[in-house]
Amino acid sequence: MSHLDCRLNPGTPRGVSSVVGPHGVGASPGDKKSKNKSVRGKKKSIFETYMSKEDVSEGLKRGTLIQGVLRINPKKFHEAFIPSPDGDRDIFIDGVVARNRALNGDLVVVKLLPEERWQVIKPESCDKETDGAYESDLPEELCGSHLLQQSLKGDNDSPDVIIEAQFDDSDSEDGHGNTQSVLVDGVKKLSGWVHEKGKEDAGASGTKDESTSVAQDTRALPEKSLQRSAKVVYIVEKKHSRAAAGFLKLLADKNSELFKKYALFSPSDHRVPRIYVPLKDCPQDFVTRPKDYADTLFVCRIVDWKEDSNFALGHLAKSLGQAGEIEPETEGILTEYGVDFSDFSSEVLECLPQGLPWTIPPEELSKRRDLRKDCVFTIDPSTARDLDDALSCKPLADGNAYEVGVHIADVSYFVPEESDLDKVAAERATSVYLVQKVVPMLPRPLCEELCSLNPMTDKLTFSVIWTLTPEGKILDEWFGRTVICSCTKLSYEHAQSMIESPTESVPGAELPPMSPEHTREEVHQAVLSLHRIAKELRKQRFSDGALRLDQLKLAFTLDHETGLPQGCHIYEYRDSNKLVEEFMLLANMAVAHKIYRAFPERALLRRHPPPQTKMLSDLEEFCDQMGLPMDFSSAGALNKSLTKLFGNDKYSLARKEVLTNMCSRPMQMAQYFCSGALQDQEQFRHYALNVPLYTHFTSPIRRFADIMVHRLLAAALGYREPPGVEPDALQKQADHCNDRRMASKRVQELSTSLFFAVLVKESGPLESEAMVLGVLNQAFDVLVLRYGVQKRIYCNALPLRSHRFQKVGKKPELMLVWEPETLEQEPVQQVITIFSLVEVVLRAETAALKYSAILKHPGTEGLLGPQDREGHDHEDEQED
Repeated sequence: MSHLDCRLNPGTPRGVSSVVGPHGVGASPGDKKSKNKSVRGKKKSIFETYMSKEDVSEGLKRGTLIQGVLRINPKKFHEAFIPSPDGDRDIFIDGVVARNRALNGDLVVVKLLPEERWQVIKPESCDKETDGAYESDLPEELCGSHLLQQSLKGDNDSPDVIIEAQFDDSDSEDGHGNTQSVLVDGVKKLSGWVHEKGKEDAGASGTKDESTSVAQDTRALPEKSLQRSAKVVYIVEKKHSRAAAGFLKLLADKNSELFKKYALFSPSDHRVPRIYVPLKDCPQDFVTRPKDYADTLFVCRIVDWKEDSNFALGHLAKSLGQAGEIEPETEGILTEYGVDFSDFSSEVLECLPQGLPWTIPPEELSKRRDLRKDCVFTIDPSTARDLDDALSCKPLADGNAYEVGVHIADVSYFVPEESDLDKVAAERATSVYLVQKVVPMLPRPLCEELCSLNPMTDKLTFSVIWTLTPEGKILDEWFGRTVICSCTKLSYEHAQSMIESPTESVPGAELPPMSPEHTREEVHQAVLSLHRIAKELRKQRFSDGALRLDQLKLAFTLDHETGLPQGCHIYEYRDSNKLVEEFMLLANMAVAHKIYRAFPERALLRRHPPPQTKMLSDLEEFCDQMGLPMDFSSAGALNKSLTKLFGNDKYSLARKEVLTNMCSRPMQMAQYFCSGALQDQEQFRHYALNVPLYTHFTSPIRRFADIMVHRLLAAALGYREPPGVEPDALQKQADHCNDRRMASKRVQELSTSLFFAVLVKESGPLESEAMVLGVLNQAFDVLVLRYGVQKRIYCNALPLRSHRFQKVGKKPELMLVWEPETLEQEPVQQVITIFSLVEVVLRAETAALKYSAILKHPGTEGLLGPQDREGHDHEDEQED
């Protein structure tokens, strides 16, 4: 991602501050009459001047200033936070003025306010920051899988395209099962688990400020009821793209000078400020016919934001098209998150071998271990085209061990360092998977032809080969460059069929084409052997203290003609997925140790910090209140608690989903890092996997970090010169990979949210059971179990005679009294408390791509009738 030049002033969430209200459309960047003007007629500054670099450096050294990444609450955009360096409660930044023109994701420096201006947290309310301030900071390794595989055009005779979830490297490195969990109106929202948040506006559009600034003597308050508050004094790095999708409006005051020069751009993401754009950037007839553009989505880029202006100044980059349609909305999402989706330049394409099909040069073959006669195969989603990894497994002569290989596409062979191709791949850093397509990191000829381990074609690979006992004990390990010829391309369904038919052969008609060199039986036996070993490896991993937080994830069925979603279902993660995952994890761990031993100062590794302590202790307290015996002392202890606590009945499984969702909130993101940039080796650890060293090696087609690791491994094995790059430069590359990975993750979540909103609009209303995960005084949050989305239900949106909030012991509770549906009926009472199982209906709102949840009247049966209104419900999709 190319960040805007740091000389440009950054923006902030849409115009909400003590100076201008959220709807101050006509306000100019300093025209609040005499209030904003000094005696000399100069505009008075709204924002503070940033501190100098020298003063910031000194303040950080002395500990008077704190650095961190700014998070703006997507649902209450006047609230922002940065993590506390000590892992305690986040530091609160109240309002746009205190945010000082920083945008979501920026690396900022803050100064704490005097204690009398700290935030008062009401004893019964949870941490404010848990209410929507987090957009899924779930590290992928905690999850089973996630990158949604692009839809390919499918067979022409197929009515639909099924979009499958795709393993990001087939490893659940961060313990989080699936990240498509709790999407709310286009933003991932992790709502607070504890409950009464002060006076909440019951209006369906949002909430009022739910915790008051200090109005009484703070010395009389217990320490835990205060939250440190701060203001931004410097922006270290503008990580936000400074681009936004949104709508054009005329300024309200037609007589002002500004009206003749500027239009107002109103971003869809309320965390971005409103922006003045020159009328010369706008369509020619915009001023005379503004209503013609009311539903047109535009992209605007912030170019400046002065200290004396409530709003930023911007440049209207382009018109995207009709709001609410999938492609314009998708382009808006990609632009906002700085994803480069342009075509690759001719200079980049010239770096590829010219003239396909390409054949491996004989001199290259002679340098590699030849595995082309071995039974090697791939297991991927059925629609996958970029096949990074292949597996092999053959019993050894003594019958007590197996030779197991993980073979990864040798992408670094085709990407020369410092070439134009290398530079663009480093800048993109990751492929970005949307529901309907992928934005590739590398040109398609590389992704889908040259590097992809397509069957019955000689391919260059980098392999890790072990001698393993049937129990998964490693007897021997080998790393090296190889050449393979995959005998078949199995889908997860194919592999699952083989696993489920251990004694009978799977009918040939149900399997893909296979090389004549190897029989179906040979492949079947290899899959069964790998499955048995993977089960042992998995059992050992969890007994050694690994954690996994599987969350509900959506997969879509798309209409073949229109590309619109026909239906969706929760993705099922099965033994074939787990098989691939275990061997990818094993390879990544093996390579991490190899490169760290060879280059202790220059290894690119991946660490996962432990959860945020304050949020974890809040969750522990909540579980105690709810009578749930959870052990949060370690990743393994938490995993055991989640595994043992719940039965297999519907209610228990739903409760486990809700608790898993809550446990994901304190988790931090896993990060790439250079080993020489961290002094304390304890910080290298991976919390979720509970291992000392980890890296990413197994997905070089779609992650640049893996290409860097391949180069390090090649140097460690003597294939090339040791790396000349300094630890600081390597850390900078690692930081960029982290930034782009996070952006990619957000884009993926928003793409899923977009498609689900379209589905509700096209096929809704949709019914589902839901479980309550938070109770407030005029609303409650639910996890919608059929779709894995989280929604807030407002009491004033329901036909209630009355509602009453109370605490029963320490548990919050809402008593709903429903209006009777007929004159003969009595009012129906319903108690809403955490873990209540309820029926909800999701329905489209009039606003483009907004949908709301309402509670089904407890006296109503089958609002939607017997037919399944959600479209085709395919149960058999798999992930990579």
